Amino acid sequence: MIFENQYIQERIKKTEKLREEGINPYPNQISKGTPSTQFLAECEDIKAQDAEEKKDENRTYSLTGRLKFIRIMGKAAFAKIEDADGLVQIYYNRDELPEGFYNNVAKKLFEVGDIIEATGYPFVTQTGELTLHCKKMNIVSKAISPLPEKFHGLQDHELRYRQRYLDMIMNPDVKKNFEMRSKIVSLVRRFFEDKTFLEVETPMMHPIPGGANAKPFITHHNALDVERYLRIAPELYLKRLIVGGMEAVFEINRNFRNEGMDQTHNPEFTMIEFYWAYKTYLDLMEITEELFDYLFEHLGLERKLPYGDLEIDFATPFAKIPYIESLTSIGGVPADVATDKEKALAYLAEHKVKVDPNLTLGYLQAELFDEFVEGKLINPTFITDFPVDISPLARRSDENPDIAERFELFMAGKEIANGFSELNDPIDQYNRFKGQVDAKEATGDDEAMHMDTDYVKALSYGMTPTAGEGIGIDRLVMMLTNQHSIRDVLLFPAMKPEAPQAPVISAENKCKKCGNENMDELKPAKKGKGMFCMDVAACKKRVTENH
Repeated sequence: MIFENQYIQERIKKTEKLREEGINPYPNQISKGTPSTQFLAECEDIKAQDAEEKKDENRTYSLTGRLKFIRIMGKAAFAKIEDADGLVQIYYNRDELPEGFYNNVAKKLFEVGDIIEATGYPFVTQTGELTLHCKKMNIVSKAISPLPEKFHGLQDHELRYRQRYLDMIMNPDVKKNFEMRSKIVSLVRRFFEDKTFLEVETPMMHPIPGGANAKPFITHHNALDVERYLRIAPELYLKRLIVGGMEAVFEINRNFRNEGMDQTHNPEFTMIEFYWAYKTYLDLMEITEELFDYLFEHLGLERKLPYGDLEIDFATPFAKIPYIESLTSIGGVPADVATDKEKALAYLAEHKVKVDPNLTLGYLQAELFDEFVEGKLINPTFITDFPVDISPLARRSDENPDIAERFELFMAGKEIANGFSELNDPIDQYNRFKGQVDAKEATGDDEAMHMDTDYVKALSYGMTPTAGEGIGIDRLVMMLTNQHSIRDVLLFPAMKPEAPQAPVISAENKCKKCGNENMDELKPAKKGKGMFCMDVAACKKRVTENH
């Protein structure tokens, strides 16, 4: 059970002792104290006093926060508490707290991890640290699970993702990254609102998975007794709104794709998609550059940012390279290979890239791009003019019907955005959908698009020339916070269920004295290797019985 651990049992006993002292370990009527940064800023002047003891007993502050460190020195103690702003030191002693409180409560029952309220006046220690001299202390919330050992913190990545709350307690920078994420999302929303885009909401359960090539999650709607698909993209619904007369819309949306997980993919993720009437994909590239300028200005970031061993230069305008040209100029693919199906198949086979020989030239070009180009795109780069085969919702170029008016934005070898001039010809759209269905039947591709007859019907009423784009919020945050796994920018990433594991018994994790193998009753030796029983009396009894 969750509370069987010996350390937790000891803390539960202390919780009961608090109640015996007439103290509620989980009170409700507690106001948030002065933020630590405000306390430190307002009391900074005390450091400049000429007096031998630098203090101001006429100022009273109440601070609330989690105990992160305690050093007891007989009749007195120093501790550090942490709130949302940071750490601040407090001092308390036996003689200045209410009678018996220090010995019976603060010294014995307050522990690292507890959330407390401390009230007193500011002073400066002999080491020059601004500190709160406590005259009164309260428990705000008793922690019955101990925090990880302070010097090593929480290092296990899987445990950090499973227990994000503990990760944030132990690793303050993690919380800062998520605060940055929140700012980025807020700024993105404000940018589009300032451009007079209207924020809308579209369904998350779809009768047909559409708007992207992806395998969906399937659920069942009990009331209607029909299957529904969790949204893989809001695109087709947002464009229905353009048909209906809205000329600039956006949605910051959660999407769900039943696909593999890696450094840049999570089954549920966040995007912004926006659609803009009477615009083309060229206008989208311009507004995307404006968005990055806006973010860097309001976040106060330098234009050159580190990303692992790389440095990314976000200065605008970004580079723009046509798709086929990128295969040769960046990927080193021979020009004749890039435009010939049989030669492309042979070239891919030569480089040990397995592909379905039934794929069209456009899909083979996509394989060439993924293998030889994408990873080399470090600074922000728009790859433009995609093969129409792999762009079933994008408008064909008037100059070249094999090319779609589409771009993708790459940085640090990762796709960040995808945009195009929208296909608004209902007949062409119907045939493109049909081509996807035929390809699905021929190759068994479970990511191919379905036929969406209602969307085609919507287009048949006429949609203005429109451009639309999706930007991956998670990957954008990764770029701006120097994070290399999508799990580090998602508060609660998808995780495989944790399998219960029995403790492995060895000489290293059983009591060196009595041989006890119950891990919940053992503790590490203070010096050297090995384990010892926490209950010394029981250990001695077992030793006697064994002999």
